[in-house]
Amino acid sequence: MKGFTLWFTGLPSSGKSALADDLAPKLRDMGIKVERLDGDIVRKTLTKDLGFSKEDRRTNLERVTFVATLLARNDVAVLAAFVSPYNDIRHWIREQHEDGQFVLVFVNTPVETCIERDPRGNYKKALAGEIKSFTGIDDPFEDPDDADIVIETVGRSIEETNDEILAKLKELGYIE
Repeated sequence: MKGFTLWFTGLPSSGKSALADDLAPKLRDMGIKVERLDGDIVRKTLTKDLGFSKEDRRTNLERVTFVATLLARNDVAVLAAFVSPYNDIRHWIREQHEDGQFVLVFVNTPVETCIERDPRGNYKKALAGEIKSFTGIDDPFEDPDDADIVIETVGRSIEETNDEILAKLKELGYIE
């Protein structure tokens, strides 16, 4: 199997990590080597020196992309879950991958639902002005203009949405 990066983008608390966490063991059960790259984990290790300015966010994604491309080139399925709010950086991320090794998944969840789901209370803090430049509140999220897969999460289970992702990966030839 040829490696690839399945890049989940969407608002904070949209379900990116939950989908990737559920999908990883399913792919492993198919005999696929899988690695997870998650924004929360990466920021505690690989990019702990960075803040949340637009420049630092870009540097964070550049570092993650470097790791993802190395893994994908070595026949690993990389499940990357990052807000990655701007089309320009997502286009750049795609360009860094070899042809056919990048799949963009837009986890399309309304901000109202993300606010309801918010496990850390970050939306509440952002709405109260305690967190500045929070994506979806006072910093924009640009819906992807080139998503390979668009997932609607409201009223659907993780299993249903991941079945949709698996079907699309089969259709695109990434898995059998």
